[in-house]
Amino acid sequence: MTISKERVIVLTSYERRSLVRFLTLYLGSVFVLLAIIGYLFFENNKAAMKSATKFEMMYQSRMIFSEIVLKAMLNVNGGIKVTERKSFLKGLKHCRFKVGYYDEDGNPIYTEIKEPVNFEKDFYIENDQCYTVTRNKSVHMGIKYIVLKESGLSAQIQALRIKIIGYLVLSFILMGVVGYFLGRLFLQPVREQIESLNRFIADTTHELNTPVSAILMTVQSLKGIDEKKRKRLEASAKRLSVMYSSLTYRLEGKVEPDEWLRLDQIIEARVEYVRDLAASKRLRMELDLEPTLIHMNQQSAYRLIDNLLSNAIKYSDVGDSVTITLKDNTLKVKDTGIGIDKKKQSDIFKRFHRANEERGGFGIGLDIVLSICEKYKIKLELDSKKGEGSTFILTFRDK
Repeated sequence: MTISKERVIVLTSYERRSLVRFLTLYLGSVFVLLAIIGYLFFENNKAAMKSATKFEMMYQSRMIFSEIVLKAMLNVNGGIKVTERKSFLKGLKHCRFKVGYYDEDGNPIYTEIKEPVNFEKDFYIENDQCYTVTRNKSVHMGIKYIVLKESGLSAQIQALRIKIIGYLVLSFILMGVVGYFLGRLFLQPVREQIESLNRFIADTTHELNTPVSAILMTVQSLKGIDEKKRKRLEASAKRLSVMYSSLTYRLEGKVEPDEWLRLDQIIEARVEYVRDLAASKRLRMELDLEPTLIHMNQQSAYRLIDNLLSNAIKYSDVGDSVTITLKDNTLKVKDTGIGIDKKKQSDIFKRFHRANEERGGFGIGLDIVLSICEKYKIKLELDSKKGEGSTFILTFRDK
């Protein structure tokens, strides 16, 4: 068996999870900070726009009243007729606001404002419209109140809101990109350690290939020795072979095509392959399988079953049993071994993590199982209780 030299550097599932957690915390903090800054900036500008509009309207109102006073003074002797007053007021406006002129009782003399006016307030906003009410100390041409109405402030505020949101979104995206590269930078030392460990495993497995193959061939050709010793030696050699296959599966870069496979037949073949290993611990292997088709490549199927069986055998005590059932697209591998503490169950699928230091192994078997399940959308569950054993439950998708 050869190991492909082509290897693609991608984020591992653990690096992805760490990066996602970092980005979630980082972007959450950035979002809250930007939201607060955006809100304060918007409210400050909104208040400034209202204030500027108010003073502009009051200024225009005073300018209009000064022209009314001037007109009244020029006609102080003869006065001004009602028709002339209306014509004068109609042509008087020289600003962008709608204007209304009212007498002391609040009755309109001439107005462009159709809705009722609140004469109790100097400035108010109603239905997104701004109103300024100017009370004159003296009455000229019968005018006591000048009311200006502005309709464009709400549109300006909405435009400001959209502009600020746009800037915040762009800032958030920019900070997200920066956060992503910062996260990758922080993970770089971890990546280097993992790469170093992977290189060590690759070199080690490459050196193991020839002696493992030689041991297996030699054991099969041995004659004239005690059968129990030969079986024990063969079981140990097969265990080395399974470990070697798991290591190379993790490291090889080539991709094999998927095909339709009989999972029940693969299970029977792999159980037969490790039967001597199970016999060395006097384990009872019980099978209850029904014909089941799955769609995956053969090596992935072998590694999936081999690692589940190897894990069950490894963590079972002498005289225990391992039960494999396959029904309704659900595979269950149950052992009556040492079991796993509930607090540690979430960690056993992490690469290089070992549930029990005394049982050996590299801590990659269940990581391989998890990666295959994720790749082929297989639902993976664990039911385990310390001291009572474990059951791994794999639910395959319907055809």
